[in-house]
Amino acid sequence: MKTVLVTRPKNQAASFVKELEQYGLNSFVFPTIEIRPVSGWKVPSLLEFDGVFFTSPNSVSFFMEQLLLERPEELKNLQQLKIWAVGKTTSQDLAAHGVTTEPIPKIADAATLMEEISDDCIKGHTFLFLKGSLSLGIIPSIIQKRGGTCVEIIVYENLPPSLEESTKVKLLLENGGLSCLSFTSPSTAVNFFEALGTTTLPLGVQIAAIGTTTASALKKMGVQVDVIPEDFNASSFAKAIAKALQ
Repeated sequence: MKTVLVTRPKNQAASFVKELEQYGLNSFVFPTIEIRPVSGWKVPSLLEFDGVFFTSPNSVSFFMEQLLLERPEELKNLQQLKIWAVGKTTSQDLAAHGVTTEPIPKIADAATLMEEISDDCIKGHTFLFLKGSLSLGIIPSIIQKRGGTCVEIIVYENLPPSLEESTKVKLLLENGGLSCLSFTSPSTAVNFFEALGTTTLPLGVQIAAIGTTTASALKKMGVQVDVIPEDFNASSFAKAIAKALQ
């Protein structure tokens, strides 16, 4: 039975492992990022913004936790603003708080999301961008280029894996124990290869990226991407990996 390396954080890995199991694939969970909240930031007055961008379930989780603790009255203001989310899961997590998002493009990445937003909606307007410490900054950069203003707040940090766990994965790779390495964000990919210490992999090991943003990050490191699903979600990702490993 073939084994797929799952690099998601532990609290997000279980559902993807189940998806892989449906196709008869084993998983080895190796979280290449540990997610922790960042202290020292405050929830701003949301009426100062014309819209808010959430790029991951983590951005929703940590921002909403702080908002409800510090300024619960701001929830009503958030519900009245234009809200953009990268990915269905991010949108669903916001919906649980009564927050409705703008339509989500089929290709769930930052660049495609920005293509769906008109220049009139951005030029002269101010936005709040909630992010992790390893954010690529694609959305703020595009907003600035198109005449808007973007305030960025880091609400969580991405920490690399431990040396002990990294050694286990290196041995597993060297002994032919992994058929595919799966990456669900640029930070999972960057942290993995930094921990590995090389981008050279054993022959036959396939690289799977959940979307084009993650694939671009891998290509910048000189890593060839073998698998990208049609739809950027866990179910489609597992299906694409299973097909590639047939």
